[in-house]
Amino acid sequence: MRVVMFGYQTWGHRTLQALLDSEHEVALVVTHPKSDHAYEQMWDDSVADLARDNGVPVLLRQRPDDDLAEEVKRADADIIVATNWRTWIPPAIFNQPRYGTLNVHDSLLPAYAGFSPLIWAVINGEPEVGVTAHMMDEELDAGDIVLQRAVPVGPTDTTTDLFHRTLALFGPITLDGLALIASGRTDWVRQDRGRASFFHKRSIEDSRIDWTWPAQDLERLVRALPDPYPNAFTYHRGERIRILSAGISEGFYGGTPGRIFIREGDGIVIVAGAEARRGRSHGLVVKRVRTDDGTELPATEYFRTMGGYLTDRP
Repeated sequence: MRVVMFGYQTWGHRTLQALLDSEHEVALVVTHPKSDHAYEQMWDDSVADLARDNGVPVLLRQRPDDDLAEEVKRADADIIVATNWRTWIPPAIFNQPRYGTLNVHDSLLPAYAGFSPLIWAVINGEPEVGVTAHMMDEELDAGDIVLQRAVPVGPTDTTTDLFHRTLALFGPITLDGLALIASGRTDWVRQDRGRASFFHKRSIEDSRIDWTWPAQDLERLVRALPDPYPNAFTYHRGERIRILSAGISEGFYGGTPGRIFIREGDGIVIVAGAEARRGRSHGLVVKRVRTDDGTELPATEYFRTMGGYLTDRP
């Protein structure tokens, strides 16, 4: 099939490479300009560079406009493939090709539509994550499902681990989806909107630790924000520290959330949870931290004395 691709960052790069290596013809690539947003500076393999290196015309757009609709029309494609495109594509574009638009999204839709689905899924303790290829409609990430593929989430998996596992699915699910569409299949699975959830774009604020969260949730927050993501952070004596590694305490610790309490194993227990005052809550065992000057060290070396508090503000 003749394809127009809308894509960005490493997800788009991997999908475009799969299309270029296939029997399909890529007629046009549309991608975003480089961004200074923290979450768009990681996994930032250039879709534009890959397209140009392979002689494919490239258009840079922050969002679709009337001019782009004309360019897509001139490309005369059979289908649009969209991967990690960051803004809404209007019907005047996504309905243009004969087969419409196949969107590839890194969650098991209808759950975790929108942005940063892997991070939110780890925070929420989901047992599996995955990738969905679906037909685009007027509602973001809500179209009928063509294919889904899942991977399990282990008890120590980080978002970085899951990024690499799900990224490996993008090329194959795109090509398999195109093969199903080309075969004439249209019996796609309608999404159950009663199970849908839609998440906003993340910012640094979303990495700020709230010590009233239960320790289990905080441990997952730390695993959800490993390098190269903006790590979970807190403040100690007015200085920001990033929590790089943590676990859940064996013991129950009572008191005020954020209290630097006691050494347990290879870490330092921080009192956590809105019900911590009752003395039946586990604490977060902080194991490794990084200061704002980039120094990384074990928590047992950073916290030389017990007492005092970790806070969400300086």
